[in-house]
Amino acid sequence: MSGHNKWSTIKQKKGKNDAARAKIFTKIGRELIVAVKEGGSADPNVNSKLRDVIAKAKASNVPNDNIDRIIKKAAGDSSSANYEAVTYEGYGPNGIAVIVEALTDNRNRTAGEVRHYFDKFGGNMGTQGCVTFMFEKKGVLVIEREELEADEDKVMEDALEAGASDFEADEDVFTIYTEPSDFSAVRDDIAAKGYEFASAEVEMVPNTYTKLDDDDAKTNMQKMLDMFEDNDDIQNVWHNWEMD
Repeated sequence: MSGHNKWSTIKQKKGKNDAARAKIFTKIGRELIVAVKEGGSADPNVNSKLRDVIAKAKASNVPNDNIDRIIKKAAGDSSSANYEAVTYEGYGPNGIAVIVEALTDNRNRTAGEVRHYFDKFGGNMGTQGCVTFMFEKKGVLVIEREELEADEDKVMEDALEAGASDFEADEDVFTIYTEPSDFSAVRDDIAAKGYEFASAEVEMVPNTYTKLDDDDAKTNMQKMLDMFEDNDDIQNVWHNWEMD
């Protein structure tokens, strides 16, 4: 993923109003609940999935008190909703490839809503596997330049020493890539060196990007993404739109 494209998305999220940030916190809270239940432990030292979600939560500025409260509730409440991970694939305007990842307690409801969003804005939901071949799963760590005293060479050296597979730099951010299996170890190693992340998670990274030249297509694509983001069931949306 180009650093510019990724950073555009992060800046949009960081600039959201309080209501939109609350939505982000709700989604991450759901991930924390699933991580505790599936991992069988509320201890991040034992539960690696939980440790990853905590790191994602902190990068998204979720307060520590919120994180602790959700984890304790998930560990002590066996009757809470059981969420199922479901992935949908399809195409946005002008054939933009889209992957939608959801955690839902009602598969039929979520499928209907996702299909509606695709249809409403000039896209269509496809079959399983129709666009995943255009993406590669990678760990992605983003560090803001303005938060650092270290220069580019030092950050790259620290990243590669930690086991990163690739490194990109632009005027705003450093983007560090890892193999999915190495993500947690690389992130922890880099964090131990004093770095803080603007974003830290395993993502579906496009192999190539597609630009939209038509203004109506751009508007519809952004509206589609906004609808996905506004849905509590939908955790992540990956796409190959090269945003301006």
